[in-house]
Amino acid sequence: MTTLSTSLNKRPVQRIGLLAGAGRFPIAFAEAARKQGISVFGVGVAGMASDELHHLCDYFTTTSLGRFGRAIRLFKSARIDRVVMAGKVDKTVLFHPYRWIRHLPDFRAIHMMLRYARENRKDDTLMLALIREFERDNLVFDTPLNYCPELLVKHGFLTRRKPTPAQWNDIRFGWEIAKELGRLDIGQTVIVNDMAVIALEAIEGTDAAIRRAGTLCRRGGFTVVKVAKPQQDMRFDVPTIGVETLQTMREAGGRVLAVESEMTIMLDQTEVIELANRLGIAIVSLKADEIKLQMAS
Repeated sequence: MTTLSTSLNKRPVQRIGLLAGAGRFPIAFAEAARKQGISVFGVGVAGMASDELHHLCDYFTTTSLGRFGRAIRLFKSARIDRVVMAGKVDKTVLFHPYRWIRHLPDFRAIHMMLRYARENRKDDTLMLALIREFERDNLVFDTPLNYCPELLVKHGFLTRRKPTPAQWNDIRFGWEIAKELGRLDIGQTVIVNDMAVIALEAIEGTDAAIRRAGTLCRRGGFTVVKVAKPQQDMRFDVPTIGVETLQTMREAGGRVLAVESEMTIMLDQTEVIELANRLGIAIVSLKADEIKLQMAS
């Protein structure tokens, strides 16, 4: 599992490339693919992807955030033609001092930015630019959820505790704002209390936004609303929650988590629900049409 030659000699019936970022999602994907007999050839973002992927992939290595050309060459040499993206990429590194030295881009990364991402640096712009650059070498991106659809949250109440009438008002209020935030491709999460926006997610990510809400709403009791973008591309940046989300809410004072059903990934679902029940946090999974009907009535 540690050498490219070993992986190639196996000649599995089915194989897929994994471009891995941080967090549990790449691990969950690799575990699911392995159970299905699919060989996973992984390339992770250095400093972000988990070392656990070395044991879950038939081949795994890392590359710098700006070295897309190396990832393309590795996939091509392994005769990979389908790739998935999974995991978080900390985009704040793009604003670090000396970022061009720390993450020295190769020719393919420079070409991608100049050809496909000149207009702006929004999430969708960057991810679609990456996909188009890989497609130049006939590497087609698939949604990882085709291989682990069970990670998508089902509709309904997921915990024993349910939102109060006031918290339902916050959910409906925050939902519309979160959808607009997603439409603008800024973020996917809004934190609300008493029909007032406490914090919005941007480049810092969900957990950092929740922590900021805790510093601004010291009495706690706020509601976290996380939804898919209206134009959500399921190949990347699908809303994701997990144990860490619940732990952050507990520390910051959050009491309700509302997510979009069938459009949100919940990692380690059993552990998340058990933890939420212990902490007294309500988790509810809703459909967009359901919220619209409630707002119209």
